[in-house]
Amino acid sequence: MSEPAVGKAEGTLSFTDIEATICHIAHIIEEDKLYFVQMAGAPLFALLLAKRLRAPGVGYVVEEGAVAPNPIFPLPRMMLGASRSHYRAVAWTSMNMVDAHAALGFMDYGLLAALQIDQFGNFNSTFIGGTYDHPERRFGGPGGANEIASQCWRTLIMTKQQKRKFVHKLDFMSSPGYLDGTPGARERVGLPSGTGPYRVITEDAMFGFDDETRQMRLIGLAPWATLEGVLAEMEFEPLIADKLERMKAPSEEELNIIRAEIDPGGFSTSRGKWMTVDAATGLRAG
Repeated sequence: MSEPAVGKAEGTLSFTDIEATICHIAHIIEEDKLYFVQMAGAPLFALLLAKRLRAPGVGYVVEEGAVAPNPIFPLPRMMLGASRSHYRAVAWTSMNMVDAHAALGFMDYGLLAALQIDQFGNFNSTFIGGTYDHPERRFGGPGGANEIASQCWRTLIMTKQQKRKFVHKLDFMSSPGYLDGTPGARERVGLPSGTGPYRVITEDAMFGFDDETRQMRLIGLAPWATLEGVLAEMEFEPLIADKLERMKAPSEEELNIIRAEIDPGGFSTSRGKWMTVDAATGLRAG
């Protein structure tokens, strides 16, 4: 069940780590760009939040083939991925068709979630532990994520700031980043030149990638996060920007829209870890 955005203590905001990441991504969505997004869940919520609040002209395509939908808010619970979520789409084709559009260079950004990610932006959405045939835990798999990560000009990847997520070696590579990080690695395996991961976003931090080494670089921190705390939740040590951006905390308006219009009832977003921050500074309260 969702909680009110305003905390019990006056001047505080309470939200989950999932809601924080949704807001962080929404802050960097660009107007007049086309995004190729997984069909449901937090990445799509982030784009819808940006479209609802600050980038009404942003277009998106979902992996099952709907092109530039314009859904009506509030969204009924569990609607995402169903036909009603594609209201007033320019077209509703197929996964193969929109993948072909991405291969032709029509998609500015991909927007995805990952179970595990390594220092070169390769990521796993298939299984954790064990082997492919006998995993400890199997997930839904990449769906269209492989094509999105392979063919979009830039890919935004969301995950949680946990050591088990930022790993030296993936249990399985579901979707490619910069592969081994060597120059031309993506091009050598037939991926379009000039494509690849652009940002990795968590509740606590934002990462980019070095243009030469293709290694992940920490470029921003949430107001409540510390450099030491972020690094402690990574198996590998990323490069660190000379100046770290201070990311914006979620606002009361953003949280209310997520809870009342995008994910009514908090089916997806309320399951995360809750935190309370000072509404003015973004620092942890209490």
